[in-house]
Amino acid sequence: MRETEVHLGEPPVVVNAGVGVHGVASRTDVFRLPELWQLHLYQYDAELIVDGTSHAVRPGRVSLVPPGTTVRFRYQGRSEHLYAHLCIAPAGPPRTIPVMQDAGPELPALTGLLLQAIASVPGAPERTRAEIWTALWRIAHLTPDAGRPGPHPAVTAAIAYIEANLAAPLTVPAVARAAGVSHNHLTRLFRTTTGGTVVAYVRRRRLDRAHHLLRASTLSIPAVAASVGIPDLQAFNKACRRELGASPRALRGETAPASVPTS
Repeated sequence: MRETEVHLGEPPVVVNAGVGVHGVASRTDVFRLPELWQLHLYQYDAELIVDGTSHAVRPGRVSLVPPGTTVRFRYQGRSEHLYAHLCIAPAGPPRTIPVMQDAGPELPALTGLLLQAIASVPGAPERTRAEIWTALWRIAHLTPDAGRPGPHPAVTAAIAYIEANLAAPLTVPAVARAAGVSHNHLTRLFRTTTGGTVVAYVRRRRLDRAHHLLRASTLSIPAVAASVGIPDLQAFNKACRRELGASPRALRGETAPASVPTS
């Protein structure tokens, strides 16, 4: 087995997490976890055989093995790794990832997440779950899905900049500078990746956020307009009618926000 499919639509249930010490009593382990995923972050050299497929274990590599899979470890001596045993619900789209990968520049972040998850096991299992879920998302993006490469880094940087600055004036040249490419190059990359323009993406995200705030919060309509970068109320009203099919006041009336007790 060289690849596996994992769903990340919900945080996993972490059944156990810790520091595994192996290769002391025996140089070989063979076992299965019938119902649990195995996540390992390695600090040693060894061999891992997953359903007959050999993988080289090296410091800084990470493996994710699905339930019911027979694994065989061949150690060279005392071997320590960080591990978590998980239940992962089939929620969200499946993501194909290698069973064994190099963590590369993500190694410090993954190490920190797993160490914090392990430290939180006794007293804060919810945090353990959150840290492992974050680690799984990072692991899923170490290598793009086969046949479905990830977006160009400039597009990822542009989207991150847009999402962080929706309340501010946004121009395509400014977004391109933040992404480290020219205006024209970003325009081409964005159309290839999203099928639309940067301007259309900004407009859609602003109205998506406005729709959410109008329905789910008690923020005033002027405050909502300002928070999504359309402080002119007349322009905001027109944009809502054009893009969302109703005025801000009508959208607010679709779902009344639940009352929140004050402390």
